[in-house]
Amino acid sequence: MSEEHVDAINQVFALFRLNYHNQYFAAYQDNSQIQQVKKLWLESLSDYPVEQILRGAKHAIEHSEYLPTLNRMHECCQQSLTKYGLPTAHDAYLEACKAPSPKSAQNWSHPAVYLAGRDSDWFFLANNVERISWPVFRDHYQQYCGRVIRGENLDIPAPEAIEQQHSKVLAPEEQLAELHKLRDQTGL
Repeated sequence: MSEEHVDAINQVFALFRLNYHNQYFAAYQDNSQIQQVKKLWLESLSDYPVEQILRGAKHAIEHSEYLPTLNRMHECCQQSLTKYGLPTAHDAYLEACKAPSPKSAQNWSHPAVYLAGRDSDWFFLANNVERISWPVFRDHYQQYCGRVIRGENLDIPAPEAIEQQHSKVLAPEEQLAELHKLRDQTGL
């Protein structure tokens, strides 16, 4: 875990202390407890980019009167994605699972959804239950979301064109000769 993530978690808890003063001190009564909670949050939120964690904390403060739980903080981090045109992780998962083939030709809500689905393996997503496939997709999607938040533009690769072969029409004699060759090759 990076120093930036440690600093982000410290900033989040400082914001919570200021905004939810009484609730904060009721929930976290001693220094050793707060250190354990911060460590848990750091481990749990480390997959998110620092910017998304801070935006998630701001979202929690703006939309709730209550000190957020870790689960709620995850939700807030996901909701902060809408600024970038990214769907929530679970909406992206459902979109990826329901998309027909060819996948690269679909109208995706965001390229990150396609790329996370591709990296998760389309066959895997289609042939496993949600409790197995969701965590795999979520991990890939969070990585792509982090790249988007850091300013990277993601693109869906263009579908490979099928090479068109123009066959020439054989004359009846040539067709008969090809048929005899085929019979000799197959032993019929």
